[in-house]
Amino acid sequence: MKPLVTVTNIFPQIALDKLSSECDLNINRTSLTKEELKQKISGSDAVISYLTDRIDQGIIDKGTKLKIIANYGAGFNNIDVTYASKRGVWVTNTPNVLHETTADLTWAMILGTARRIISADRYTREGKFQGWGAKLFLGGDIYAKTLGIVGLGEIGQSVARRAIGFNMRTLYHQRNRLPDGEEKKLNVEYATFEKILRESDFLTLHVPLTDKTEYMISNDELALMKKTAYLIHTSRGKVVDDYALVAALKEGRLAGAALDVYEDEPQITEGMAELSNLMLLPHIGSASFETRDKMALLVAENVLDALSGKTPRSLVPSYPQ
Repeated sequence: MKPLVTVTNIFPQIALDKLSSECDLNINRTSLTKEELKQKISGSDAVISYLTDRIDQGIIDKGTKLKIIANYGAGFNNIDVTYASKRGVWVTNTPNVLHETTADLTWAMILGTARRIISADRYTREGKFQGWGAKLFLGGDIYAKTLGIVGLGEIGQSVARRAIGFNMRTLYHQRNRLPDGEEKKLNVEYATFEKILRESDFLTLHVPLTDKTEYMISNDELALMKKTAYLIHTSRGKVVDDYALVAALKEGRLAGAALDVYEDEPQITEGMAELSNLMLLPHIGSASFETRDKMALLVAENVLDALSGKTPRSLVPSYPQ
């Protein structure tokens, strides 16, 4: 009898084909409620989950045969990893395959918010464009400005490499400083968190959600930023205090911002939709055809590893070996 793999939502066919020869698949096409997820996971040997699936102790306990929870995404804060480990259940994610795509989107957000692309597009579609105007949709320059990157992991480094073409001064901050050779290669300069807040013209966030990064950007941090600065956020929603950001944008204490993730995702914070200096995207950091297929294939490989008795190849960070 083949092992049973539950897929909680739509999933690329290329990965389903890879799994189907060795597993029975329980495929769902829409989001599952908590009770539905409990029911589906019961009897499953593996589950392929979305970031929107909250897999807590109660759900894990239902998976009496469960060997692996394979998250279809780089994040994993939707899963109680500590409890899963205690139960002997592997937890995996999809690192090393989505950083270039997310860096591309980060730059689209930098350019789009500084040059007011979305507002200008809407203005034109609404038939308001009457010809060139000296003050029509004035925005901010990017070339030769200061870029601040908080979190210089795979995505942050990919963002930094692209900044070289814009002749930018690039500051970075993270817990561990890179070796001198790596800094020179990326053309980056290490800075304290306070310095990066004060000096960045564009501040982009690429950190995981932890106790230390939760609400790392709130009222006090926004108060240190230039009024002409832009905040770009593609990491995890609760890294930024959305209410504090809305207030700063409304009061002109920040020039603009672009968000791909939200504090209470999928809900956006009250007041956001009305702000013309805020770009709102629906969590599409890794949304290219090629990257989503690569992610799905890695998920499938993790599942097959676990079901064959091997240690999965991409355990979440700090998972007990």
